[in-house]
Amino acid sequence: MKLKYNSPTILTFTFISAAVLALNQFLMPNFINQWFMVPGHGDFHFGVRNIVNLFTHVIGHADWSHLVNNFSIILLVGPMLEMRYGSKDMILMMATTALATGLLNVVFFTTGLLGASGIVFMMILLASFTNFKKGEIPLTFILVLFLYLGQQLLEVFQSDNISQFAHIAGGVLGSLFGFLGRGESSE
Repeated sequence: MKLKYNSPTILTFTFISAAVLALNQFLMPNFINQWFMVPGHGDFHFGVRNIVNLFTHVIGHADWSHLVNNFSIILLVGPMLEMRYGSKDMILMMATTALATGLLNVVFFTTGLLGASGIVFMMILLASFTNFKKGEIPLTFILVLFLYLGQQLLEVFQSDNISQFAHIAGGVLGSLFGFLGRGESSE
């Protein structure tokens, strides 16, 4: 048996995110804050760095626990989605989610945005569409929507460092990608 790089988009995303966190912690302190965090609307200026950060914030993570929490789900669900939708579509969906969550953060919040949790929620909702026929609404989608996004709606008013808004936006995008997706049903 040989080792296979079976999910190039998801694995590359994982390795880059881990490398960025390692560089930040061991060689370049503040690297993540400069190049991998979207500032809030009071600090956002239309310059190269902030425009890049609208996409790259999903690569940066606060610490190893933050990274592991996000990538345990991304590595579980992502390869299945990449196989179904293809690498190019996964990159497009991930980039769209990064841009949308970054822009929404700039418009509505004063705090910075960091991490891949919007992509996690996009993938969770998108995964609930992996086995359905056109013209149907999968019950799994309804249940996942209720459980995952319902919890985020309940927690949105808590005072913490978690962007439930990015989770909700990622979930909404995953739902849209699932309804509008080009992946063919297995049935």
